[in-house]
Amino acid sequence: MDAGRRAADAPPRARLNLSAVEGTLKSLQGALEATDALPVLPRDTMDERVVENLLAAYAAVGGFIAEGLDLFAMGQLRNILELNALVLCGTDPLRREVYNRHLEATEHRFYEEPGGGIRGVVEWYAANKDGTVWERAAGVYVRTLGTPQLFIEGNHRTGAILMSYVLLRDGEPPFVLSPGSAREYFAVSAELRSLDRGGPVGLLRVAAVRQRLAALLLRHADSRYLTP
Repeated sequence: MDAGRRAADAPPRARLNLSAVEGTLKSLQGALEATDALPVLPRDTMDERVVENLLAAYAAVGGFIAEGLDLFAMGQLRNILELNALVLCGTDPLRREVYNRHLEATEHRFYEEPGGGIRGVVEWYAANKDGTVWERAAGVYVRTLGTPQLFIEGNHRTGAILMSYVLLRDGEPPFVLSPGSAREYFAVSAELRSLDRGGPVGLLRVAAVRQRLAALLLRHADSRYLTP
């Protein structure tokens, strides 16, 4: 079997319903535009380009699942970097060209960041394979968003996409931010950004936030995002 492919006893592959994902993202976009009741992080506005780019990233995840790729395996890590490029630039080659220096700097951070980078994410994921899929997905998000963040920009959105990959790979629906989950998701994300992961107290606080996020993922699991 090729590196990064599923083991023979892995759960059945889940197929993504991209139309349902788009409907929820559009619903969130409308809710954010219509009221100030939902908190919005400064870099995570929901204009048409953001929605389009997110859909491109979800579509890529659906393709990775269909191919049976393990994105956390050596030889597949560049696909995680590509997900970040998709949420920032989409598939437009001209926009990629404009973002070229930013993407190069992000790649350096992704592989070389002291005390962080993709190595920390991969090591955490490998060490926690016995946890529930909700805990593993939440843990990947924590490692993406927590200081030092995995990417220069787009950590919230790419983190949500990576959680969706983890969930889908285990046969569960992806996480799609909705009007019903936005408030708690943003609160958890804001807390993560301020947490110091060092020392026993920091580790306990991070673990508590991870459990809150795992519970949120389970509560908002929606089978509409899977095709029969």
